Amino acid sequence: MKIELHNIPICELVKDYKNSDEEGVIGYGGRLDIRPKYQREFVYKDAQRDAVIDTVRKGFPLNVMYWVKNPNNAFEVLDGQQRIISICEYIKDGFGINFQLFSNLTEDQKEQILKYELMVYFCEGTDSEKLSWFKVVNIAGAVLTAQELRNAVYTGAWLSDAKKYFSKTECPAGKIGGDYLNGSSIRQEYLETAIEWISDGKIEEYMSKHQNDPDALELWSYFQNVITWTEGKFPKQYKKEMKGVAWGTLYNEFKNKNLDPAVLEKEISRLMRDKDVSNKKGIFHYVLNGREKHLNIRAFDDDMKREAFEKQKGICKKCKGHFEFEDMRADHIKPWSKGGKTEIGNCQLLCQRCNAEKSDKY
Repeated sequence: MKIELHNIPICELVKDYKNSDEEGVIGYGGRLDIRPKYQREFVYKDAQRDAVIDTVRKGFPLNVMYWVKNPNNAFEVLDGQQRIISICEYIKDGFGINFQLFSNLTEDQKEQILKYELMVYFCEGTDSEKLSWFKVVNIAGAVLTAQELRNAVYTGAWLSDAKKYFSKTECPAGKIGGDYLNGSSIRQEYLETAIEWISDGKIEEYMSKHQNDPDALELWSYFQNVITWTEGKFPKQYKKEMKGVAWGTLYNEFKNKNLDPAVLEKEISRLMRDKDVSNKKGIFHYVLNGREKHLNIRAFDDDMKREAFEKQKGICKKCKGHFEFEDMRADHIKPWSKGGKTEIGNCQLLCQRCNAEKSDKY
C-alpha cells in the first residue's frame, strides 16, 4: 500500500468536468473518475452542499480526500465524491449561494475559490485493498447504507445495469412502485428491497451469483411482476398502509393462488375499520395467510385487567387456581378471530399456563 499527500487546486479539479448518465462523472482534466461503480449517488442535501462552498470561500480546510491512482495515471475517488461534486457543480453554475452563482462573483472572489487547495491522498494498491479502504475511510457525510457497502464488494456489469432501474432519481422502479417502497432510490434502498424479495433475504448470495452477468433484466422483470400482481389483487385506496409492505414476499408465496380481488377488498375494508387491529400494514399479510400475529390485536389495558382481577378475586377462569395479579394474563373470552372485542365485558384473566394453552388452540 502506497499513500502520498497532494495539494490539488480547485481550478485543476474542475477541468473537463462532466456529470451525465452516459459518460459518468469525471474531472481533473478527464483523469478523475468521480463516481466509480461502487460509489453511492449524490446524496448531499442543499445545506450540506452549501456548507462545503462556504468552507471553501472562507478559506477553512475541508476534510482530507482519498483518490486511488490507477496504472494508466488516472484516478478514481475513494472518498470525497459528495464534496467534489458540490464544488464542481457550483463552479459550473449548477446552483447558487444566497441567490448568487459563481459567475456572479467578483474576479477576486472567483480567483480565491479556484486557487483553494484540496488535501488529497493518492493511494496505490490492489482491488481488494481499494475496496477495503473504501469501507474504512468513507466516513464523511451520510453514513453508508448496508446496500451501498454491498455495491462496493459486488461491483460489475450486473450492478451497473441494476442501478439504472433502481438507483437513480426518478428511476423506473420508483415510477411504477414508489407507492409501495420505503426508503430512497439514491441510497440504494429500492435496489436492496428488490434483491431481498427475489432472493428470499439472501442478498449477498444473489449478488455474488449474478455479479458478472451482462445485465439485470431478471431482477427488473421480477420487480415489475411483483408490482403488477400487487396492483391487480389489492385495492389502491390504502396507499399509506401499503407503503413498505413486503410485497415480494407475498408474491413469492401466493402468486399462483386463485385470489378474488373483490373478496380481498371487502375483508381489508372490514379490518381497516376494526379498532382492535393495531398494525394496519399487517392486514395484507393476514388476509392471505390468516396469521393474527401480523395484526397486533389491541391488548386489554391495565384498568381492564385490574377490574377483571378484582371480579375474579385472583382465581384463574380455567384451572381455578389462585394467582397474584402479576402472574395472570388478560384474555379474550370470545376470541378476536370469532368476533370478540377488546372490551371489559369480554375480558378474563388466566394464569400463564392456561393462557398459553388457549393461545396454542387458537
